Amino acid sequence: MSGQREERELQGFLRDVDEVAALIEGLKSEDPAVQEKAMAATEKRLRSVSGKDGKKPKPKVDRTVINTQPSPGLASQEETMNPESFLVALEKDAQERARRRKENEASANALREKGNDAFSRGDYASAVQNYTEGLKKQKDMPALYTNRAQAYIKLQKYGKAIHDCSWALRCDEKCTKALFHMGKAYLAKKHFQQARECYLKILEIDPQKEKLCKDCINEIDLEEKKLHQEERASEDLKSGKLTAVAVNEMLQKLSKPDQDPLYYTGGIRLLTDLVQACTEQTLFRTNGGFGIISDNKVIERVLSAKITSPAELELVCALLLLWQAACKGNEENQRLLLTHPSVNAQLPALLCSEAPDVQEQCMALLSLYAQTEHGRTLLIRHLNTTKWLQTLISLVKVADGRADSAMNLLTHLIQEENFKIQCRIKLSTEALPIFIQLLSSSKPLNETVLSRCIALMGDLCSDVVIRMQMTENPECWQACLSFVNQCFNENSFARYPECLHAILGLMMNLSLEPNSVIEELATEITDTCMSLFNSPDGRIVTRAVGLLSHVLKASPVALEEAVRQDVVRRMIRFLKAGGQTTTDYAMKVLATCAKGSRLASMQMVKLDKKCRLLTKLLSCPNEAVAGNAAFCLGKCLEVPGTATNLLDTDVVRILLRATTRDAQNPHGQENATIALGKLCASDARHTSRLRELNGMAALTASIRKMPDP
Repeated sequence: MSGQREERELQGFLRDVDEVAALIEGLKSEDPAVQEKAMAATEKRLRSVSGKDGKKPKPKVDRTVINTQPSPGLASQEETMNPESFLVALEKDAQERARRRKENEASANALREKGNDAFSRGDYASAVQNYTEGLKKQKDMPALYTNRAQAYIKLQKYGKAIHDCSWALRCDEKCTKALFHMGKAYLAKKHFQQARECYLKILEIDPQKEKLCKDCINEIDLEEKKLHQEERASEDLKSGKLTAVAVNEMLQKLSKPDQDPLYYTGGIRLLTDLVQACTEQTLFRTNGGFGIISDNKVIERVLSAKITSPAELELVCALLLLWQAACKGNEENQRLLLTHPSVNAQLPALLCSEAPDVQEQCMALLSLYAQTEHGRTLLIRHLNTTKWLQTLISLVKVADGRADSAMNLLTHLIQEENFKIQCRIKLSTEALPIFIQLLSSSKPLNETVLSRCIALMGDLCSDVVIRMQMTENPECWQACLSFVNQCFNENSFARYPECLHAILGLMMNLSLEPNSVIEELATEITDTCMSLFNSPDGRIVTRAVGLLSHVLKASPVALEEAVRQDVVRRMIRFLKAGGQTTTDYAMKVLATCAKGSRLASMQMVKLDKKCRLLTKLLSCPNEAVAGNAAFCLGKCLEVPGTATNLLDTDVVRILLRATTRDAQNPHGQENATIALGKLCASDARHTSRLRELNGMAALTASIRKMPDP
């Protein structure tokens, strides 16, 4: 009843504010009819208010009667009822109301801050008290309702939390914070559908919160799945299902303290065979399986100390296999395992174990998590993964299955941005030196594993911080160059093509942001790329061209050297051969050369006097290629005689089309406009041709669109 009364009072208050505001606007109106209507409504409201107070309303004054000696009281009443005077009084009253509301709002905010302080200290009862006092000052403040709801959730008073969120939504129907806490409260009450509806409503209001809503709905789905699993497991246990009963019995046996390690090993293996299905996995969880085993003093000692005997080795491996069986496909078991205090501390240590079998089984368990987004999130949230990169990279040089397992695990983990962020911490001091040693190793390594490792380091470079750490490391660049030259000089393309392909990809990623190290090594990198153009492997040639397209921008010296080594002729040959990616990189190289070297422009004209190749590429659907072709053509037109050589071609029409094409890249249109302008300026006959095509207006419009130089 108290809640209904509060709601009626709040709604009545809000209506009064709206009505008074409308009356004030009406009385201020310059329209006499509107003003008269507002005056009548005001008088009616005054009579109504007077009646509510239980006082007899004052008699209405007949303004048509002229009283030459009005009584003081009547004169005062007439003055009060005068529209101008009433407006002043009403505005004064509104100002007073605004002042009181401002004071109440300040008091409510102060109480909200006190409540927030109490909440941050974990004193949720005091927080509720402060938020409640604040609501007495201001009933329509959504933040007070949502903050009190959050405190109620901490106190497990979920019904009250939902009630407060409903009030917040009455004050502001788009209050996403209220919907968020309401969803949490519904989830705690296991009202799964109502909880989902809250987050779907948030998504309607603010699509930018898609990630948050997705995570919350996933949490609801997992909680609902967990409930169904436990209900089914309970039914199977009550019905006497043999495997269900056996799980409980085996856990009881394993809970016996101070037994020989072999006793626990045998029991764990039997239990592993039992927990292969969902029901048995759930019973393992609900009967404290993780705690019973990991809290066992013998098992805990073996896990936390260096393995010194075959029996201890068998016990640890058996335990890791049990955890794999219990967690496979079971998200709740995965969560419970990682949040168990002793397991949380032991798993990273097991990953670095000196025992190969333990390390292999530990990686198998972690890979089970890493194969799903939910599992990866659990790993990164609950375990310290800062040293995992260097640990897993160091396994590349081992000759057993751990190398493949390590690369599989890294492949999954690198998908998560938070893992890359953690990799930043130890990259320069620990992970990168190990990687450099791998590239410099004279010991034969597994090519498949090594190429995957190199490719994964290239993937890590999508993180800007990691890329800068690597690209600013001279030893890293020298190791990459030495590795490429070793593969090439030994003429071992047939043996190391995957590694060579991967290292060129890594170097391309590292060269995205030129710096002083790249500038110093640019000539050496250029020579290496030019030598790789003779490779019979087209993938390697393409990446060599791509790397060259990055490096030449960093060093004018390297650019001039490349031009002297006939890079223009080679790029034209690649362009004629086709290939989408190679064409893109080759045109970037030509554009860079044309921009920095007049000799390059002259060579282009010498190799193709009619510029047929560039003219053809102007119509390429790839806008970057078309734009670079237009830029190169403009540079070629600066070579004397080029424009005249093009008189018998359709270059004017093609350039005109390029200047007016509907493109997302404005630079391509600008380059085509500049080339067309140079063409007409070099030979007036092209201008005549442009007029014949009615293209002068289009050229002028394109020039006007270009930014000022």
